[in-house]
Amino acid sequence: MRISRRFDRRQFISAATSSLVMLSASGIARGADSAARKTKIGIIGSGNVGSALGRVWAKAGHEVMFSSRNIEHDKELASEVGANARAGMPQDAASFGDVVVVSVPYRALPELGKSLASTLKGKVVIDTCNPFPGRDGDIANWAREKGAGLASAELLPGARIVRAFNAVGAARMGTAHETPGRIGMPIAGDDKEAIAIASRLIRDIGYEPVLIGGLDMGKHLMPGTPLAGEHSAEEIRQIAAKL
Repeated sequence: MRISRRFDRRQFISAATSSLVMLSASGIARGADSAARKTKIGIIGSGNVGSALGRVWAKAGHEVMFSSRNIEHDKELASEVGANARAGMPQDAASFGDVVVVSVPYRALPELGKSLASTLKGKVVIDTCNPFPGRDGDIANWAREKGAGLASAELLPGARIVRAFNAVGAARMGTAHETPGRIGMPIAGDDKEAIAIASRLIRDIGYEPVLIGGLDMGKHLMPGTPLAGEHSAEEIRQIAAKL
């Protein structure tokens, strides 16, 4: 059974990679269309991770809206970042973004999933959230048992989720552009077009995205797992092949 599961995962990754190339070549998919223009990115959760990602995406030319429960903090952050940055409430960021980045404590996802359900439905959502029992309580235990990727998909129904930026420390999150392509970024997702869109944005800030499989593999994108920390793209592939 294990051999069969791994074979199926290889087939998925191969198909997704081929699809990414086809999307780029054909120009008929939304991911390819957006490649020729700036992308609006709504960031829900402007803590260490959300703020670091927003800074480098704005620097790369994308339009970013920071949001959290503290609008004054977000206004100050947007003012500090300058060009291409603005602030709003979570609902505003969800509406603003062609792509939405969710970077909040895991315990906040059920409320977000309910309050933003209609807005997030059909949107590409980059899930950076990690469930920590000591911080998030029972929901973290449930998410770890189910697998963080599948759990996020259940809590954010209708969103086209790509799990990414979960295994790299926040202190290093905005530094990959200094040496583009040197650091790999493991990602997991089931939607091929969403994977293509997220992969482009990941490359825009210096990481080389590496698809390790569907959302069921999202459980491996956590601190404390073999994929945690900074690795080259090839190292990520080698580690993922053993999972």
